Amino acid sequence: MPSLLEMRDIVKEFPGVKALDGVSLVVEQAEIHAICGENGAGKSTLMHILSGVYPHGSYTGEIHFRGRPSAFKNIRDAERAGIAIIHQELALIPELSITENIFLGHEITRNGIIDWSTAKARARELLARVGLHENPDTLVKNIGVGKQQLVEIAKALSKEAKLLILDEPTAALNEDDSQHLLDLLRELCANNMTCVLISHKLNEVKSVANAVTILRDGRTVETLRPEAGQTDWLDEDRIIQGMVGRALTSRFPKREPDIGEVFFEVRDWTVRRPDLPDRHACKAMSFFVRRGEIVGFAGLMGAGRTELARSLFGRSYGVYERGEIIKGDKEIAPRTIARAIDEGLAYIPEDRKTLGLNLLDDIKSSIVSAALRRITRLGRLDLNREYSAAEEYRHSLGIKAASVSVKVSTLSGGNQQKVVLGKWLFTEPDLLILDEPTRGIDVGAKYEIYKLIFQFAAEGKGVIVISSELPELLGLADRIYTIREGAITGVLNQAEASQERLMRLMTA
Repeated sequence: MPSLLEMRDIVKEFPGVKALDGVSLVVEQAEIHAICGENGAGKSTLMHILSGVYPHGSYTGEIHFRGRPSAFKNIRDAERAGIAIIHQELALIPELSITENIFLGHEITRNGIIDWSTAKARARELLARVGLHENPDTLVKNIGVGKQQLVEIAKALSKEAKLLILDEPTAALNEDDSQHLLDLLRELCANNMTCVLISHKLNEVKSVANAVTILRDGRTVETLRPEAGQTDWLDEDRIIQGMVGRALTSRFPKREPDIGEVFFEVRDWTVRRPDLPDRHACKAMSFFVRRGEIVGFAGLMGAGRTELARSLFGRSYGVYERGEIIKGDKEIAPRTIARAIDEGLAYIPEDRKTLGLNLLDDIKSSIVSAALRRITRLGRLDLNREYSAAEEYRHSLGIKAASVSVKVSTLSGGNQQKVVLGKWLFTEPDLLILDEPTRGIDVGAKYEIYKLIFQFAAEGKGVIVISSELPELLGLADRIYTIREGAITGVLNQAEASQERLMRLMTA
């Protein structure tokens, strides 16, 4: 019996870059096939070719789907053949209902008019199939990201997809939503659906995948499958070595902390929610950061971690009620983002594509954008200084790009994150606040980001790290505060912290 999908010797080039160099992929019927690789390895490019985003003729090589040669000219061609892709940035329209989103572009009609009663009934069936119990008339903007992900899958099922491609589907989900999604994928495959899963979360890959293909630098390294009767067949270290081309003896660089005196302190920080002014996003929060120290913040989704960070950074979230910020020996009042930058604060947001970057800009414009005063002369931008500064950060941060004139939209997620980091390091801050700094990037790029964080702390600066991954906080932070429902519930030193103790404080 032929394989469901064969991609043979796929080559794809962009100006100055060969993104794929002879990649081959074989996917069997009713399996979850994971594709792993560093950012920029070619995973998304390969899936864009398969799903018709990059049309036939823009690449070389062959695609055989369900035993037949395939040449998809666009996304609709791929969908008609039974291939659907769910991107990391969900393609839903917030102002439309769940039903409208599911059938957008392939509406159910009768005599040329949309048959809403049939559409809603069919939407209910699809929602039940993915385990989502919502009214089909609910606007998408009124449901969480985890439920939106399920709506995307229901949308793919409405098109009778035989192969479902998911690009980092759990990147923005909490632990419960992630587990529900993975359980759903198992259930779909048990019912003869085939899934291709792109993920950097190797624990998730290990828990659901029936096969793993590793890509590196646009080439296929190997495909791993279990032998007959083999259960413990997937070795994370082998995947990592295949992805980065070397063994990672540790997930975190070595570090000898040199922690000094307290230089940043927050007292009684209280902020109301902008949408519900009678409710608090931050409730009398107090904490401090020492020089050379990395301080972690742990909490479940919606606990108030991001709200705290954004409200501190120029009061860019919520309605300030009360509280003090002490930096050094004086109180500061960073009421605007510009004031926050002047006071030596920098914030790297969790959503790099919306809040961290202008995707229309190139690397050099992005890196200098938060501190233009440093490259101006007599009120005019000095383009030579802009180029030199950007080149310095391109080399020091290891940003993989042909030049600093490359658009940031063309970079991989890990390299985009390094551009955001360079942008804020260029402001020469004293305190660096990082919100989910490694979300959606691979283990090799994570290691490089960790090295940069350690280097910044070693210069006697302070670092705050917000992360949903408890092992990441345990590997990075000298102290970890826990947050629940907008309040700090505890603090643990690195020596006494564990995932169990943190989870207890996060849910207490």
